[in-house]
Amino acid sequence: MEELLVLSIVVITALAFDFTNGFHDTGNAMATSIATGALKPRAAVALSAGLNLVGAFLSIEVAKTIGGDVVDLGQAHGEQLMLIVFAGLVGGIIWNLLTWLFGLPSSSSHALFGGLIGAALVWGLVNGASGVLWGSIVAKVVLPALLAPVVAALVAAVGTRAIYRITARVPRRIEEKGFRWGQIGSASLVSLAHGTNDAQKTMGVIFLALVAHGALTGDDDIPFWVKAACALAIALGTYLGGWRVIRTLGKGLVEIGAPQGMAAEASSAAIILTSSHLGLPLSTTHVATGSILGTGLGKKGAEVRWGVAGRMAVAWVITLPAAAVVGAVCWMLGSAIGGLAGVLVVFAILVVLALAMWLRAKRKPVNPDNVNEDWDEALAAEVAEKALV
Repeated sequence: MEELLVLSIVVITALAFDFTNGFHDTGNAMATSIATGALKPRAAVALSAGLNLVGAFLSIEVAKTIGGDVVDLGQAHGEQLMLIVFAGLVGGIIWNLLTWLFGLPSSSSHALFGGLIGAALVWGLVNGASGVLWGSIVAKVVLPALLAPVVAALVAAVGTRAIYRITARVPRRIEEKGFRWGQIGSASLVSLAHGTNDAQKTMGVIFLALVAHGALTGDDDIPFWVKAACALAIALGTYLGGWRVIRTLGKGLVEIGAPQGMAAEASSAAIILTSSHLGLPLSTTHVATGSILGTGLGKKGAEVRWGVAGRMAVAWVITLPAAAVVGAVCWMLGSAIGGLAGVLVVFAILVVLALAMWLRAKRKPVNPDNVNEDWDEALAAEVAEKALV
């Protein structure tokens, strides 16, 4: 009975991570469409939520990667593996909420991987096992993370340059109107792609927990209820809208026009869909941010705010180790207390921290009414400095 309760808490925590993934990453698909006025803010997040829901059912290749290529299923069993999964999820959630609070579009994927790696690594050190498949992580997580934003930026820069050359003689008003319609289509494709990639990660984590509990084996298919629950959780998170991150991507990095927005979204969709097909758990945040940056490089005279880009880069670099530290600490605390009591204590800490960050966010809210206000770089830099204190 105790083990079933632990499993239930792990599944609930996994769906909570999926929810934070949804609202943290909404900007990847819709920030540029909202910034250019192609879509009204609430219409944009509703459209994105629906397409995330559909996309989650289209592929399970990424879920298989999480389930079989990150944590060694053969070295941890039962409550040990469930505690590793649980601690990793807590690390991912806390990092997602912290970066959301300060409007930093960091990677939910790397937050999850970091949490799992930290928890599994500490477990391995205590038990004389590896716990982590380092070679697979380097090949399927680290290398794609390094290449994805660079490739996305190059593709978007070339696409943006081509678009402006082709439409050089088209009146600006007609150009903007036409590309806003194009943005709706390309943003929808990114949302669909996001569902095929990010929802799968939580499916893989729940699959790990079910294997640990003994309800499934490593060779079983992912149950439909897991797919449906994860799809609904990420769609609901997307619908609520991560307005703080949407503002940074839409207004902070580049002053973007409709042609640039379409180029960024088309580039992101192509890369994310390719990674999902290959089973690579790519960070959609890295891809989308690289694409938006590329549109600034591709348009002659466009302003790229390198200070904002630098803060994003710092967040990207520390995401994996920061989440790993949280995951490791949570595993040690849960293990020291032991059993259901240890899981409940860590879960209570997660709830308290999440509530504290939500209350702090309410002091300076970002919502559909002010998400497109002019960007104040000095104020943004001050907020970022406070985040590091």
